[in-house]
Order: sequence, then C-alpha cells, then structure tokens
Amino acid sequence: TLVRIACHVEEFVACLPAATWLKDQGYVVGFNLMQVAGRKLSDITALGLIASDYPIDVLYFADSMGSLNPSQVDKIVKAFQKGWKGALGIHTHDNMGYAIANTLQAIKSGVSWVDSTVTGMGRGPGNAQTEYLINALSDDTHKQGNPIKLFALIRNYFKSLQAQYGWGTNHYYFLSGKFGIHPSYIQLMLRDNRYNEEDILAVIEYLRLEGGRKFNKATLESAMLFYSKESIGSWEPANTIAGKSVLIIGTGPGIKKYKSAIEAFIQKSDVYTIALNTQSEVRQDLVDARAACHPLRLLADFSEYLEYPQPLITPASMLPNKIREKLKDKELLDFGINLANKGFKFNKNSCEVPMSLVIAYALAVATSGKAKNIYLAGFDGYPSGDPRNEEAEFIFSQYRKDEGSLPIISITPTKYQLKTQSLFGPF
Repeated sequence: TLVRIACHVEEFVACLPAATWLKDQGYVVGFNLMQVAGRKLSDITALGLIASDYPIDVLYFADSMGSLNPSQVDKIVKAFQKGWKGALGIHTHDNMGYAIANTLQAIKSGVSWVDSTVTGMGRGPGNAQTEYLINALSDDTHKQGNPIKLFALIRNYFKSLQAQYGWGTNHYYFLSGKFGIHPSYIQLMLRDNRYNEEDILAVIEYLRLEGGRKFNKATLESAMLFYSKESIGSWEPANTIAGKSVLIIGTGPGIKKYKSAIEAFIQKSDVYTIALNTQSEVRQDLVDARAACHPLRLLADFSEYLEYPQPLITPASMLPNKIREKLKDKELLDFGINLANKGFKFNKNSCEVPMSLVIAYALAVATSGKAKNIYLAGFDGYPSGDPRNEEAEFIFSQYRKDEGSLPIISITPTKYQLKTQSLFGPF
C-alpha cells in the first residue's frame, strides 16, 4: 500500500521522520512536495539530495497552483534527478488547462508515477483527467484497458456530479494559475454569493500585487467584515448636492456609444456627476467625484484613483489602515456604509444598503445628499442569464421601496426596469 505524505516545501525537513516510521510499518512511502513552482532549480536539487537520506519509495512534486507549463515541468524533473535517483511522481492541477500536457511531459522527462482523476474531479479547477490520459498513453501502456466502460461510468455518474459541484477550470482559476494565487481563494469566493464577478476579479488583482501563494481566509473575511461595523462617516453630501440632480455614470458600453451626448447633457444641466469606480470614458473635467466602496476594489485600483483629479467618495474611516495609507494623497469624501438585510437607510454622513454594490452606495449618497432626482448613464445591463442582472434589479427594486427614494431616470438604453428618457430630447 502506498502512503503519501503531502507537505509544503518549507515543511519538508520537519515531515521527513514520518517516512522512516511508515517504512517500519511496512508501507510503500511517497512524499508529495507542494508549491514547487517558483523555486530555484538549485533548491529543487537540494530537496532531492535531502530526500535521498530517507526511506522514500517515490518523490512526488505537485503543481499546486496549476501555474506550470511543460517546459518548466521538464526543468523541474531534471533538477530533481540531479539530487534524487529514485522514482519520481507528479500531481497536476488544471488551472490553466495544462494538467494533461504537464503530465505527459513529466513522463517523457522520466517521471514514473502520475496522478489523475475521472473527469478531473478535484478541488477547484481539478486535476489531469483519467480518461484523457488513458487515450494519450494508449500506445505506450503494456496492458490495454477498456475505456468504453469508463466512459459509460462518466456519463451515468460523474457528469451529474460535476454539474452539481462545479469542478473544472474557468477564467478565474486560469488567472490564479497565471499569477500564482492559491486556488482556495477562488473556490471560496465562487461558493459565497457576497462576491460578484467584479469582486472576484478585484481580489485576484489584489492578490497578484500583494502575493497570494498561501491561503488565508482572513484576507477575504477582513474585506467583508468591515461592512458589519457601525457605519461611520464625516462627509455630509447634502452640503454639496442638495437640490441638484445627480448623474451616476456606470461602466456599460452605452457610455462609449453616447459619450458626446452625455458630455453635452452634463454641460447644459445642473448635475452633480459621480463616476463609479474607475469609469473614465467621460471627460474628466465634467466628473465631480468618484464613488468606490469595496475595500478589495480599492486596493486593486488605488493607483488609478491617485491619477484621477476628482475626490473619491468612500467609507474612508471604516477602511483598513493598509488602504487608507495607499490613499493618503487622495482627497477622500468620507461617507460610511453598512450592510443590512432591511434595505436602504439614509443618514447625514452614512448609509445602510442591502448589497455591497457600488451602485447601491452611489444611490445612497445622492439620497442622503437630498438631491432632486437621479440620472443614470451606462447601465445597459448584462447578457441574458448573467446573475449580475438580478443583483442590479434587486438593488433598484429595494431602493424604490424606500419612502425616501428619489426618481431614477436612465438617459442611455437599459435592460433594467427603469424609467428612460432620450439624451436628445428636452429635460
């Protein structure tokens, strides 16, 4: 019976005595070194030399992040072979779609033990698919199996399980492999309905810059928990926008299509213009402020905010010190936020919103600021079936239910249940 010990490369030496104990119990001993990618080849050779002093039958290495390509796999195998003369094995993850290619290259380079799972079943992006590997190795194996029975098993049982549990690569896992980010971050966010697509991409960008090779759930939770605090703010939007119309500029393609008309509308109307996040299609001198409320988006985009001339409406006093430090040179309009299932609540310098979407935050800013009404531009809606449509509709629906809500008018075409008015007509 093969017993494999899996450990991070940094814990390898501390785990090695377990190999001697297992060998004494009569087991075939395997050691699986995780997160080898990114290590110097000389360090990998040194690990092989250390392993040679222990009764290990097969030394595995794992592409834990799914970040390797076949060329890198070949170099790693050769580096191990300089220090380790025993059997080698490989365990691949399919973040970037290289699991099969990396496995085949490892075999070509001298690896004799390989892992695979039926349909690639495994955490997150999954592993090398057994059915693919069988076909790829069919000319080289000594004993031919019967793949027809395996394919029937997949059709009858595994396809439904895959649909239910969702293993397999996607563009988020691809990016996690590309940037060396632990896939557990992606897996956790995909299972948590608090994270929409923009949140996940923002987290990936943040982890790309700050480092995400080791998984720490607190990294994600700290970004969400600040919403549950008492909402604090110091900026009162009513001092700036009371009695004015507010124009909120979204990120839809309608902004680019109607750019000239939107700019003309701003110039002839008495509107306070708020751009969401890093939207920058409209002329910068026509935008009064930006709004951003998600801490991970702020971390990912802070360098862009520093380049924009407008002040940033954000829950500044509620943000982690790390974010405030990055934005220390930016003019911040501190408007607090709190998540509450009850819907919206509008205070002088803070708000409660049902979801952490920036449009909800911007609607609250305008309403707390006692604006006359709210215009929207660039809220086209997403393709049919995209869950972000439901999120936006939920926000608009909840807002309209509040007795303090203001009239909302979309001045560019939209799929949402909103009143519309042509940019080219009278206002």
